[in-house]
Amino acid sequence: MNLAVDEIMEIILTNMCMLYDDKGRILVQKRTKKDWPGITFPGGHVEDGETVMESVIREMKEETGLDVYNLRVCGVKDWVIEGKRHLVILFKTNSFSGSLLPSKEGEVFWIKEEELTSYELAPDTYEIYLIMKNENVSELYIEGDRKKIM
Repeated sequence: MNLAVDEIMEIILTNMCMLYDDKGRILVQKRTKKDWPGITFPGGHVEDGETVMESVIREMKEETGLDVYNLRVCGVKDWVIEGKRHLVILFKTNSFSGSLLPSKEGEVFWIKEEELTSYELAPDTYEIYLIMKNENVSELYIEGDRKKIM
């Protein structure tokens, strides 16, 4: 999509975080919303007046009950739909405290990393996982039915 110089595209800014532990497990969420159902990682929108880092810390607390820290940005997922750019900042960490609690967004639970593909995944979750794991790629760009990992 090409924009004229004087046009501004709205950006929807969100986050997602892969929490992992020293037992080879990752924390996943079984989303119940019909717009994007399946297994994925917790995350959400960046609210007004909030930094991206503050938003991922808040979302992880709201959706998992856990306090996270030592977060590392590991990539982005982005796409354009209906004239709006959607940008998901991807984080990961193995630093957390607290107790896992249920969420209104969907059940959260630990799985072994190698079991991820045995679940019904939300769209793009596997590609997001690859970006979070691979130091040599940092972006998932979606254009129509085409996905590019770069």
